[in-house]
Amino acid sequence: MPDKAKDKVVVVTGATAGIGRAAAAMFKERGAKVVCLARRKSDEFDSIQTDVTDREAVKRAVDEVVRKYGRIDVLVNNAGMGISGAVENTDEAAARKIFDLNFFGVLNVTQAVLPVMRAQGGGTIVNVSSVAAELAIPFQAFYSATKSAVSSLSAALRNEVAPFGIKVTAVLPGDVKTDFTASREKNAFDDPAYGDRIARSVAVMERDEKNGMSPDVIAKAIVRASLAGNPPVSRVGGWKYVLLVRLAHVLPKRLVSYILGKMYA
Repeated sequence: MPDKAKDKVVVVTGATAGIGRAAAAMFKERGAKVVCLARRKSDEFDSIQTDVTDREAVKRAVDEVVRKYGRIDVLVNNAGMGISGAVENTDEAAARKIFDLNFFGVLNVTQAVLPVMRAQGGGTIVNVSSVAAELAIPFQAFYSATKSAVSSLSAALRNEVAPFGIKVTAVLPGDVKTDFTASREKNAFDDPAYGDRIARSVAVMERDEKNGMSPDVIAKAIVRASLAGNPPVSRVGGWKYVLLVRLAHVLPKRLVSYILGKMYA
């Protein structure tokens, strides 16, 4: 039986490192035609240097993919960033920056690709959210907020575009060992009002990430979701995190908040 991924045209944002690179490599290995949209060019995949926060640049990139390959079967919205720090001390520019990439970047690429998928009669969009969308983590509030927005967008969009044969799903990774940890922006760790709480919280987060699962685990979840006939609304990556999210849904919210506070605040 031929591989379902073979000859699929797959666009992956942020495919030069981490989860995006692992997913792009897995698609390519299975015979898909992979195009990477990222701020820097990739030597591994066909790539178009694109800032996903720039709507016009995104539209040009999508047009280029269609000119070259004739269609887009799968879109993986993966590009993202993290910031840490207290809500009180995070300036508006930093908050807007993470929303511009993590949410509006997803929106820009999705809005550019949807007319293509609608015209061709279908396609699949996989949005990379996070377990942090389900478990709001102290001193990571803006990251959690952007990923909650991505998950909500995915769930609503799924029903909007289903009549066009377009499937939408979200994949929610837990802690993954990637360069994301080192690239996280850190804000105002030295506020005496918070003492060492911010630094301790981020240290716990970074320890968990450095000991986290391989990006290949999430890449497999992305590929599986993209090829499914009826993908779930969302899929949590990593069995430990599946359990945590399920527990969070059945335990009282006050108790979940208390546990997260003990872990990260």
